[in-house]
Amino acid sequence: MFDRLRSDIQCILDRDPAARSTWEVITCYPGLHAIWLHRPAHWCWGHGFKWLGRFISHLARWCTGIEIHPGAKLGERVFFDHAMGVVVGETAEIGDGCTIYQGVTLGGTSLYKGTQRHPKLGKDVVVSAGAKVLGGFEVGDGAKIGSNAVVIKPVPAGATAVGIPARIIMPRQGRSAKPSGPQPAHPFTAYGITQEDDPLSQAMRGLIDHAAAQEHQIALLWQAIEKLSSASVQADGCVPGDAARKEQFQAGKLNELVGK
Repeated sequence: MFDRLRSDIQCILDRDPAARSTWEVITCYPGLHAIWLHRPAHWCWGHGFKWLGRFISHLARWCTGIEIHPGAKLGERVFFDHAMGVVVGETAEIGDGCTIYQGVTLGGTSLYKGTQRHPKLGKDVVVSAGAKVLGGFEVGDGAKIGSNAVVIKPVPAGATAVGIPARIIMPRQGRSAKPSGPQPAHPFTAYGITQEDDPLSQAMRGLIDHAAAQEHQIALLWQAIEKLSSASVQADGCVPGDAARKEQFQAGKLNELVGK
């Protein structure tokens, strides 16, 4: 038991640079208090003391601002960072090493009792501020949920989900969202920040680049026709006056508007 308590404290010291001491973590981190109160509530729920489990979770919600149903399953080294307004449903499962920020909802979309109505998070998942993960599906190990994303379908391991409804960004080979400087073997990415582009912006930039390439080819064709018409008396005047002999498509400005 004491090893697990020490693990709860150490995971906060490892992931939150604002945590300066063990005493500060024990006394000033409501996410830690919510986990410690959830354990007796979950024990009561699993041993038939349903009302007592709900009452303990109600007290925990009143004290910490974090609502965890006593039926929810939490792994080891789970960190609720700030976490005001977090709601974790009855059948939700949170794997080892997960980090959940403020305003997150792990909710259900089904009204059928006895079914997996809430999401199941794998290991080392990061759910950023304001995200809503709704439904009885799985979020794979190491996945990241972007801030304010609404996730209604499974997220593969290592992927990032962003947007409303969430779009899935698969990690690129050899690239990661590591900050500069020396990092541990398995770096933690606060708020699930990723260097990968939003898939919608990728599609828009692809269309812009294609349109720019098409205009370039058309301009080259008109220039070639103009040269041929000037060299031949019979073909003189075959180039229309409004022919686009120069490129005018501003791909750079459009890419700036789309952003990263």
